[in-house]
Amino acid sequence: MKYYYKVAEHTFSVEMPERGGVIDEMGQYAPFSVSEAPQVVFSLRVVGKDEFPAVEGVVTEMNQDDDGSQILVGRLQGKSYFEFQLWGRCAARMITDDSYQHADVLLVDEPLFGINNALMVMYALSTANLQTALFHSSVVSYEGYGYMFLGKSGTGKSTHSSLWLKHISGTELINDDNPVVRRLPDGFYVFGSPWSGKTPCYRNVRYPLGGVVQLSQAPYNRIQRLSPLAAYAALVPSISGKRWDKLVAEGLHQTEEMMAGEVAVWHLECLPDEAAAQLCSETIRKA
Repeated sequence: MKYYYKVAEHTFSVEMPERGGVIDEMGQYAPFSVSEAPQVVFSLRVVGKDEFPAVEGVVTEMNQDDDGSQILVGRLQGKSYFEFQLWGRCAARMITDDSYQHADVLLVDEPLFGINNALMVMYALSTANLQTALFHSSVVSYEGYGYMFLGKSGTGKSTHSSLWLKHISGTELINDDNPVVRRLPDGFYVFGSPWSGKTPCYRNVRYPLGGVVQLSQAPYNRIQRLSPLAAYAALVPSISGKRWDKLVAEGLHQTEEMMAGEVAVWHLECLPDEAAAQLCSETIRKA
């Protein structure tokens, strides 16, 4: 069975060997489901053990560890190889062509975790040269615009979004972990996605991007707008991508450069309180 989904106006397909199984657990993708599409940015096929190559001889390029979730990236039989682990256990393995248009995935353990990570990685890599970026961010909407909050894990992105939701009437959560930003002919937009971390918020919506806020913890509340160069530096760490791949790196650089020049980016040093949310809201909405 083949299923189609559209995220930020990019369509991709997922092929399963049969009905049931992990597809029944993928309710978060339902808002993004579409009928058969003539063209996709990538296709992902879930295969059995007999169709997936043996993993001996993997040449490791990167091993990323984030709060119990690990991604191993390497080369296998001349192709790109990914292994997604949860608390040290392999959840899924994926092998792709070097254009990131086709992938085979073997689900080993924790199938929903495995398929989610495989789809996120494929989406980020296949759209990197299409003026599209998958961000690690929390994002809210207010008065017709989207506002993104960036920062290292534990900085308080979700907390700051919740302060807007609590204290600034009319605010709605768009996504709490992995929104998509895309440049369209009339400017940058932020989109909801099927990937939202620990907060179940899977909304198929889009808003013009009104501003981006880099957060850092402080014993006071202070906000300042960043120069385009500083804005570029603030954006890069929050964007997913295989940056040692030239095609991916060049695509992301182009998007980051345009975004830094066209979208207001701010640095908010703050406490986790109502005053910080009010200061942020009042300042960035006046820009």
